[in-house]
Amino acid sequence: MKIKRFAAFAASLALLAGTASCSSSVGQANTDDTPSAATSATTVPAETTTAQVTTVPAETKPAANVRKGSIFDVKGKLLVSAGEDGKRRVFADNYAVSFANIIAPMSEGFDLTFDKQLTTPMASDSSLGQSIKLTLDGDVQNEIYSYMESNNIVGTVVVLRTDGSIMAQVNYPSYDPNAVADQSPNDDLAWGDTGNKAFSNYEPGSCFKIMSEVIADKHGVYSVHDDGTWEVGGFPIVNWDHETNKGSYPIERSLSSAFVNSSNIFFAKAFDQIGADAVLADLSSIFHFGADDNIKCDFGELNNNIEIYCDDDLRRSAFGQSYVLTCPIYLAALGREAAFGDMVTPFVVKDIVDTNDSSVKIGSGSADNEVIASIPVDYRQNLLNGMSAVGSDIGVYVPGGYSFYAKTGTAEGWKGDFLYITGCARNNNDSGSSHWDSYDSYGETGSYVMVMEIQNPAAHGFEFASQSAGIYSSILNIVIGR
Repeated sequence: MKIKRFAAFAASLALLAGTASCSSSVGQANTDDTPSAATSATTVPAETTTAQVTTVPAETKPAANVRKGSIFDVKGKLLVSAGEDGKRRVFADNYAVSFANIIAPMSEGFDLTFDKQLTTPMASDSSLGQSIKLTLDGDVQNEIYSYMESNNIVGTVVVLRTDGSIMAQVNYPSYDPNAVADQSPNDDLAWGDTGNKAFSNYEPGSCFKIMSEVIADKHGVYSVHDDGTWEVGGFPIVNWDHETNKGSYPIERSLSSAFVNSSNIFFAKAFDQIGADAVLADLSSIFHFGADDNIKCDFGELNNNIEIYCDDDLRRSAFGQSYVLTCPIYLAALGREAAFGDMVTPFVVKDIVDTNDSSVKIGSGSADNEVIASIPVDYRQNLLNGMSAVGSDIGVYVPGGYSFYAKTGTAEGWKGDFLYITGCARNNNDSGSSHWDSYDSYGETGSYVMVMEIQNPAAHGFEFASQSAGIYSSILNIVIGR
């Protein structure tokens, strides 16, 4: 069987298709909470989604001599405006660095994505383009960025509200966009070390088991024999504790235990039993994950990748390795689905506003609560129970009135080990379907999905994603404290 699916690369990158993971070059898997080991598959370089999709309608055609509009944060604080010459973009000093890699045209950011809207004349003043108010909170963005900078956390943090609006999308390191002379799209800034990691695809590791758990439950795979290692076809699959916890093996592993303890063996055997066709069908129908399942957001398309060339690829896909690639923004949408049962489209445009007064709304932003996938009701509670146990085990605590659900993931890819925590601080008063005209009182009833990706774990002495829980807790406290 050969099922191929590639997402779009940055314009400057060529797609390098590796050989199938069934080849003789395949080594031992390194996955969730697993010490460094040879990668389980020949991996492909990180993919970056470049398609620009603007869902905000423009009532009139842009005029060539229009002074481009501004971009504001959710509270109306200025982020980007036109310079004195009407051409160069000026970034507000207080927010320039923390927002550069998601807004600046050099980074192929929102200022470029929404260029048509920003150059559409306002009805009240045809010489000025319309402005956009984002869903992002500039102060939260700044505080998270400062924390990551102070602690040398190379990676990204994405915070999603229940309605799908992105509250923060932080990438460290960044740069000062006002110090860049040429504001044309720049491949190094867009896709290099200072690029938008939240929108770039890498192996997700065992955060993928959020989906694998539901698929196993749906197909009635509740118990498998687990020796801690499984060598099939000459390619060993191992559990993260197969060396340090030998006394616990062999074990008849339950689905619940497999999720909480992140057993690669269980989910590899589960996918092996279920088969590629059924797995791919469930990924598509339940999680909007697959070859024809691009998610069209107002800021671009989320393109996920899964390729199955043989049974070994199928098994390793179950724990987010082999040819599985996705981005932290998708993981945030997945975390929302896990906590509430429905996946909604992520978005960043709250309102179209008057360039002279950001408090004056002149047009609607993107739709909220747009449901695009759902976990069948019968399979929701087991997943929630497992994610609640993981959240408790890693020691992330939330204030009274909240419940916390999480999954950790450690993935080895072409750029080295990446650590993930996908979690949701669910407000117990949040129904999951509320609409907020204003986010000023969101914290009273709203929930926060937060995905953290650390790309330099060795700098902190981390081998496992669970070891980064203290960092995750500190950043989550910044978010909930707002």
